[in-house]
Amino acid sequence: MKEYISKQHQILRPADQIYMMISRFDHLTPALQDKVEEWQADEDHCSFKAKGFNVKLKIDEKIAPKHVKIVGDGGIPMDFAFWIQLHAVSECDTRMRLVLHAELNMMMKMMIGSKIQGALDQIAEGMANAMNGQF
Repeated sequence: MKEYISKQHQILRPADQIYMMISRFDHLTPALQDKVEEWQADEDHCSFKAKGFNVKLKIDEKIAPKHVKIVGDGGIPMDFAFWIQLHAVSECDTRMRLVLHAELNMMMKMMIGSKIQGALDQIAEGMANAMNGQF
């Protein structure tokens, strides 16, 4: 599996507060339901349609307030594990980074391999900006 690690981002909120937001898919509904098609979520599972794929995800592991591990639950043509990692620097200073382990076949490497790092950095920056704004 290939590992991709985003740039680290500062979020000026307590790690516990960020963890509460990211540890349940249903908490993400207000932020995501208008950005993807057919969004559905409960605490540990979500599904949506993106670029012709029916994507299903599940939260595989949660360690408060340190990380959430997300894995595919069908619909994505690759094996992967995705971590949202949090590190509390002080009471209202948390550092976040995203880590993706993905098993890409030759076709997927050719199609998206070079774009994954940039996309991961963009997602991490967007999440940090949103969390530095308001929940």
